[in-house]
Amino acid sequence: MTISKDSSPPRFAALRNRDFSLLWTGMLVSTVGSQMQLTAVNWHVFELLRGSTYTLQLFGGEFALSGEALGLGTLGLVRVIPIVLFALIGGVLADTLDRRRLLLVTQAAATLFAGILAYLSLRGEASVTAIYLLTAAGAAAAAFDNPARQALVPNLVPREHLTNAVSLNTLVWQIGSVIGPALAGLMVSAIDIGWVYAANAISFGAVILALLLMRYRGRAAANNTGLGWPAVAEGLHFTYSQRIIWGTMLLDFLATFFSSARTMLPIIASEVVHVGVQGYGLLSTAQSVGAIVAGAITSYRGEIKRQGHVLLVSVAIYGVATLFFGLTANFYLSYFLFALTGAADTVSTVIRGTIRQVLTPDHLRGRMTGVNMIFFMGGPQLGEMEAGLVASAFGVPFAIVSGGLATVLLTGWVAWRYPKLRAYEASHGIIT
Repeated sequence: MTISKDSSPPRFAALRNRDFSLLWTGMLVSTVGSQMQLTAVNWHVFELLRGSTYTLQLFGGEFALSGEALGLGTLGLVRVIPIVLFALIGGVLADTLDRRRLLLVTQAAATLFAGILAYLSLRGEASVTAIYLLTAAGAAAAAFDNPARQALVPNLVPREHLTNAVSLNTLVWQIGSVIGPALAGLMVSAIDIGWVYAANAISFGAVILALLLMRYRGRAAANNTGLGWPAVAEGLHFTYSQRIIWGTMLLDFLATFFSSARTMLPIIASEVVHVGVQGYGLLSTAQSVGAIVAGAITSYRGEIKRQGHVLLVSVAIYGVATLFFGLTANFYLSYFLFALTGAADTVSTVIRGTIRQVLTPDHLRGRMTGVNMIFFMGGPQLGEMEAGLVASAFGVPFAIVSGGLATVLLTGWVAWRYPKLRAYEASHGIIT
């Protein structure tokens, strides 16, 4: 990786901007809570469906499918449907309405949904169906929240701090993804799982407080075309016409669709490496530990040169590490390989995020982010369903190994199909 040191901004420069620092801190607290709930929900569904099987009649024969693997995979489908339905609308709203106020509404909605899940769980009434419905509701809130939050960041920092802001946003997500699963594993083993959901509901208050304390008053971007289909179509046309942006989205979707090993972690912890719920919580942190190391380096060092080349190499490493993760039954080696996927994914995420923000004008950032959200979140969620189906029929190791191999092969195809992405260098200008 080649990183430029010439005329670089101060270390962690974006945090010197008060409003961004407030939002970053609030998101750190909230992300811990969200990752606690994500980890707990996966384990909750696994426990409710443990030992169940489904029989599929196909081609005149019967196939037994693992209920817990299929149930965990279905969580991905439940999460992706609201994103596909609402992300484009969320992008239009982010370009049309006050982004700060829109975030206040989405954070309040997320608080409500987590609170309901906590209430049902503490009363012992959280069925698999209830978990699916409330997970879908939370995903719908995220479909409106994410475009507004991503589009707001360039309004809070100067251009020279934008790459650093993107790196720090990735870093805060990964810090939360280390602390959250570890806390969830401890809490689930010691007290009622409902308290994990309650903690998540409380954590959203940190973002709400940060938004209320910000001096910036988020205004709608100029030159928007309203709330109708023309606004959606403009965002779709822009995204597809920018081949470099489109290439980053396609690469992200393909990699995360085929390498979604995370949803299988409850089964891996219980039946492959045999470490139980606390070990599951610890293994869930591995990807984020690697990501924190990579995120800290990219945040500290500055601009990455030869961004297109580094992007493609990092995704290929992600696929190779996933492949070997599926081949091992050793906990420590599994932890290392899963951490390596997190490090590679973080480098990829920082580069992709910077490219998209730099090449997108402000009045289209919300809509571009809405389109990207379908790829960025749709890939792993649909991938969870794909992994669940393959694992239920052929076993978890086969699902993970085949996914890692597919990622490597498809990364090579994207490199060949999008030569401008492969040759992309860090831009020194931003479109406004």
